[in-house]
Amino acid sequence: MAKNDIPDIIIGRLPIYLRALRHMQAEAKLTTSSQELGSTVGISAAQIRKDLSQFGEFGKQGTGYDIAFLVNKLRGILKIERVWDVAVVGMGDMGHALARYQGFTDRGFRVAMVFDNDPAKIGGQVENYVVLDTRDIVTSIRQSGIKVAMLCVPALAAQEVTNLLVEAGVKAILNYAPLSLSVPPGVRVQYLDPSIGLQRMTYYLD
Repeated sequence: MAKNDIPDIIIGRLPIYLRALRHMQAEAKLTTSSQELGSTVGISAAQIRKDLSQFGEFGKQGTGYDIAFLVNKLRGILKIERVWDVAVVGMGDMGHALARYQGFTDRGFRVAMVFDNDPAKIGGQVENYVVLDTRDIVTSIRQSGIKVAMLCVPALAAQEVTNLLVEAGVKAILNYAPLSLSVPPGVRVQYLDPSIGLQRMTYYLD
């Protein structure tokens, strides 16, 4: 099956499976079952088997899944067997936190550049990074070949900065701004708005 034929909701579950499998590896487990994995992530065993079957046969009837094998397969499917350089745009609280976060590298990502448009921040230091001027995004990212960016700017600036990222050749944008972005075909945007997650949960509260 072509990658574009697989529903995005299935792709979205693969990192969840991978995270659970990595935790199992840390506990020195060698094999797991769809039932055990499903219990860990809160997804039915049948759904897990159906999701994984989109990419081939990874388990054996009666013996389950070899965890190391399945981890490697999922890393390959998600293209994180390599490390992707990432640009972070916006050095407010969220951007600072992302630049300092130590958990990206072992999951396939490395913050390589950080940007802001505030003259008081440009040229300053965040962790080991020098804050670059947002006006130089197109040149800097083109030269580095970065394809992934995290957008941590105010909503009013998000589309303008997105246009610059697209011009620079970025193909994947993780957007923390509470705004839907317009991007051309071939550019994917993932939205992370904590307030939406909170609103989804409060529906269930008394």
